[in-house]
Amino acid sequence: MDKNHALDAFAALSQATRLDVFRLLINAGDAGLPAGDISHTLGVRQNTMSTNLSVLARAGLIRSEREGRSIRYFANMDGMRGLLAFLMEDCCGGHPEMCQPFLNELACPC
Repeated sequence: MDKNHALDAFAALSQATRLDVFRLLINAGDAGLPAGDISHTLGVRQNTMSTNLSVLARAGLIRSEREGRSIRYFANMDGMRGLLAFLMEDCCGGHPEMCQPFLNELACPC
């Protein structure tokens, strides 16, 4: 992940609702959540939620799949790993590969 992509991700997460959405989707795991359920759970109007979901998707932090008339959203664990790897790029004396086991455990595919 380059610096500009990391800045986009941080900007996306710097708003309370978007951070709540991202954490909710991480908690949902592989099942993800339909957009309506996300709106209902967080008490956010659907049109406002749609905008927030778009920002997170453009930042590479979530992904979606269409299910008929509904859209199901998932946390993009690869995007999260990329952001964490960016933050830890200079760790371990300039050997970021030493941090990879930690990153894999922290951003588990569970």
